[in-house]
Amino acid sequence: MTLQQLQTEVDAWIKRHGVRYFNELTNTAILMEEVGELARHMARQFGEQSYKDGENKAGLAEEMADVLFVLVCLANQTGINLEKAFAEKMSIKTSRDSDRHWNNEKLK
Repeated sequence: MTLQQLQTEVDAWIKRHGVRYFNELTNTAILMEEVGELARHMARQFGEQSYKDGENKAGLAEEMADVLFVLVCLANQTGINLEKAFAEKMSIKTSRDSDRHWNNEKLK
């Protein structure tokens, strides 16, 4: 699936099931909430925290999908073509950082 197809699918879902998009500020707050939930799973699976009794240990993929869904909602609401924006960002990163990380002593 392309990013454009993802944006189209999310938009169709919102129109069919979600009634309308939450406003941009609400979706930004929801995005921050979802990123926090993702961070909680990362800290428990890869960091030094442990899961609490009864906590969903298989939620990492679900939280990543939640972050992506809300990010796509925001892109749709603000008229951002994520496929184009991502391609442009990769071009910038490639030209700017082509040797930077290879020369980083911290990464060796």
